Amino acid sequence: MTDTTPYYVTTPIYYVNDRPHIGHCYTTLVADVAARCERLRRGSGDDVFFLTGTDEHAEKVVLRAAENQCSPMEWATRNADEFKAAYRVLDLSYDDFVRTTEERHKARAAAYIARLMKSGDIELGDYEGWWDASQEEYLTETAAKESGFVSPVTGKPLERRREQNYFFRLDRYEQALLDLIDRGDRGEAGGMRIAPEARRNEVLGRIRGGLQRVPVSRRIKDGDVDWGIRMPGDPGHRVYVWIEALCNYLTVVDNQLEPATAVNEGGARRRFWPASVHFMAKDILWFHAVIWPAMLMAMGEKPPRTVYAHAYWVRDGRKMSKSLGNFIEIETLEAYAKRYSADAVRWYMLTQGPLGATDADFSHAKFVEVYNSDLANGIGNCASRVSNMIEKYFGGEVPEVDLPPLAAKFQDECRPCLRDYLAALDGCDLLTAAASAISMVRGVDQFIAQTRPFTLAKQMDVHGKSVAGILYYSAEVVRIASVLLSAAMPSKMRALHDAWGCPPSPGVSLAALCEFGGPYGLRPGHRIVKGDPLFMRADPSEPAPSAVQA
Repeated sequence: MTDTTPYYVTTPIYYVNDRPHIGHCYTTLVADVAARCERLRRGSGDDVFFLTGTDEHAEKVVLRAAENQCSPMEWATRNADEFKAAYRVLDLSYDDFVRTTEERHKARAAAYIARLMKSGDIELGDYEGWWDASQEEYLTETAAKESGFVSPVTGKPLERRREQNYFFRLDRYEQALLDLIDRGDRGEAGGMRIAPEARRNEVLGRIRGGLQRVPVSRRIKDGDVDWGIRMPGDPGHRVYVWIEALCNYLTVVDNQLEPATAVNEGGARRRFWPASVHFMAKDILWFHAVIWPAMLMAMGEKPPRTVYAHAYWVRDGRKMSKSLGNFIEIETLEAYAKRYSADAVRWYMLTQGPLGATDADFSHAKFVEVYNSDLANGIGNCASRVSNMIEKYFGGEVPEVDLPPLAAKFQDECRPCLRDYLAALDGCDLLTAAASAISMVRGVDQFIAQTRPFTLAKQMDVHGKSVAGILYYSAEVVRIASVLLSAAMPSKMRALHDAWGCPPSPGVSLAALCEFGGPYGLRPGHRIVKGDPLFMRADPSEPAPSAVQA
């Protein structure tokens, strides 16, 4: 990914049969940090587009609406608003929020289905199989047997159904998909990378086991609520929710032929296709890594460059579920944000979350440990120590220094962290990117412990020049680290930049901002104010915040 290539990152669009929880918030946070990192790298958001939204045409939405004595649209709107409210709690910076009940999505999705019907990639036929109502998809006979005839995701019993459906000819695309993934593995243009590697291997194994036609519609029965998109040319069938939902990634940017509006920007969004990365949880990987790219190839569109499927959150070692009462809802995250700050919650979820192939545990004890180590005793304490000493020994002004040797030290010791950060972004490895940034802060702490400027300052007439060099180096590294950390902790790093008078200049690339002692660095005579502590140390004995406190 080069700085001149448009960057398009998506989350799944989430079902509105219920309110958001930590899983939804986590995937969206990951996409948010990726988008913020790319805006940083480029110096602006002009070539970055971040999409999220809600998937509303599911049977479950109709059922839940009836249970709550309202229409499907009323229920969908209520929960779509809940998602937006949850995202505000965590300061998520999406560029657009799509609802599949919006006309801009429905019209284009129907046009894509019509295109597939015209090409012969969707055809009418009979189907009998095991229906997973909780996921709204059919399982093969083999998959149903392996799961014990219950949903592999929710554990609910499968239903035996016989229907006349329209089918997508996924079976035609086995070799094309294998070739596509192979090109992605080699990093070739036009390929599709699946990550993490364990998820890629799962997909390849399943493809090599043989692909079948997949149903994409169901016949409308008497008494059915009119909810969803009708099959083009056959209003007696409704498109299954998953196939029209997948289309959202393209419908939102496919506006090339329309008049300019505030929403479609006169077709300018078409340049963002293909998507740079689709982020999601592992349960919907098959749809995104197999069915969706096959549909795109059938339509003559380019598949996404990367499909990234993370693992799940568990809580205190146990799987989260409604029945166990241990699901982390948005109120719990809001309570943590109220006590520790939204940025602290963002940092914990990002660095301790299930971005790889292994599930991650949300534990209060672990939260406090990470909060104190990385934030209160890390960036917070380091910034406070440095600004305190500059205030005490130099009246709050950045001292005059001999810059070349300090810049050389940065090149040797901190530049590798910056290289690791950028390389990690290219691989969607946000954990390594975060670790690279925080390691620069730890390096400053070690440097201060080794050089002991507070001891040297007792004889400023003798060691004043050394103290000045130590503190300038420390302050400049903290500034650069804070720029890298701002994607994960935008509010707290903004507070640091305001106190130190060094907000990143708009329109300036990350490389320029991170030049040690460069045009955007700290200059001699620049005023630095200590400001309020970024993060107060947490008491490990204090009980976890309750959702009631939010």
